[in-house]
Amino acid sequence: MIQRKTWQRFGVFTLLGIFLSWLISCTPAPQSSGNTLDFWTMDLPKHKFGAYFEPLIDQFEKENPGVTVEWDDVSWAGMQSKIRVAIEGKTAPDVVNLNPDFAFQLAGKGSWLDLDKAISKADRDRYLANIWEASSLNGKTFGVPWYLTSRIAIYNKAIFDEAGVTKPPQTYAELAEAAQKIKEKTGKYAFFITTNPTGSGELMESFVQMGVQLIDTQDKAAFNTPAGKAAFQYWVDLFQQKLIPPAVLTEDHKGAIDFYQSGNVALISSSPQSLDIVKTNAPDIAKVSAAAPQITGSTGKRNVAVMNLVIPKDTDKPDEALKFALFITNPENQLAFSKQANVLPSTQTSLSDPYFSKAEESNATDKARVLSASQLKDSEVLIPSVQDIKKLQKILYENLREAMSNRKSVDQALADAEKVWNQTVGG
Repeated sequence: MIQRKTWQRFGVFTLLGIFLSWLISCTPAPQSSGNTLDFWTMDLPKHKFGAYFEPLIDQFEKENPGVTVEWDDVSWAGMQSKIRVAIEGKTAPDVVNLNPDFAFQLAGKGSWLDLDKAISKADRDRYLANIWEASSLNGKTFGVPWYLTSRIAIYNKAIFDEAGVTKPPQTYAELAEAAQKIKEKTGKYAFFITTNPTGSGELMESFVQMGVQLIDTQDKAAFNTPAGKAAFQYWVDLFQQKLIPPAVLTEDHKGAIDFYQSGNVALISSSPQSLDIVKTNAPDIAKVSAAAPQITGSTGKRNVAVMNLVIPKDTDKPDEALKFALFITNPENQLAFSKQANVLPSTQTSLSDPYFSKAEESNATDKARVLSASQLKDSEVLIPSVQDIKKLQKILYENLREAMSNRKSVDQALADAEKVWNQTVGG
């Protein structure tokens, strides 16, 4: 009897459990609002920039009820692989901060939202025209310009005085002359520019400044020319004459700053922020440091580096993502960010602020910022818009290093670089 009642109770609870399971399964699960925007920045860590971004995100959320923004920062070194994996796995953020080099690699695969139809002419006209073009590939705009840097020359006045060089060089031809004097009089190096294939594109930009066309309209090599040979020979000669440090073969741009603040290099090309780094790490060097215009070649061209915001094509919130990208990059917010990060804005209105045209005479960083801003009207992105631009850099740098180290002639290095690049494009 007891056993039968036990089984009866068990049967009731079993039926109750089945009923509840059915009820739960038929009840719709709570749905998220679907209005969370994932936003990635690159090398803008929260401990430095949280005080800027968090109130800005709060403001956007208040102006757009129901939309929330999740911000994450990714290191420069980790961004390229992380965004590639995220795009392929369809887990990409809705808005991501990239430079054109990274963005080009995925733009050719159609990974980004085409912005030409989405952005009005009035919004587009807020940005510097020459900068807007840097975020396009094959005639399609894939990025909204954000902040800029235009390199300046930072030089050690004490080394220049000791060498009897009265003014900083403004061209590569003048740099070679100054390098000879500095080496003879002081035993120090005049300049540092990395040839590390994974380093900055400054060396490749110098080729363009010297009049070298890197690729043709079919993306084939166009650099194996007399101008290309002269540019290769220029850097080979400086290296073999020991006028630039051997470490240019291995160190990246950080190495250039380290050499400069150690007092062993007379001049580097960098952004105004580097003066703050020198001031912190080597105050004695900072006291004798000054800013000069960016060194250029026979073309007179000057470089500008662009950071932009791109929107993955697969986002399910394209309207909100574009609205957020335009909000982050509007003139008011660009001006505030430029002051926070000591960079330059990409909008006309922001750049017209007195902050970019007036400086205290005694403040070297202020003067460097104003000088850098003054170059923007004549600056351009010197590296061509091509999907495999980093492969081109690697090919050029590796062959130049071979020539510097006397393992190849300049002619052979150029021919090999041309062959490998054309095979890459053809493949």
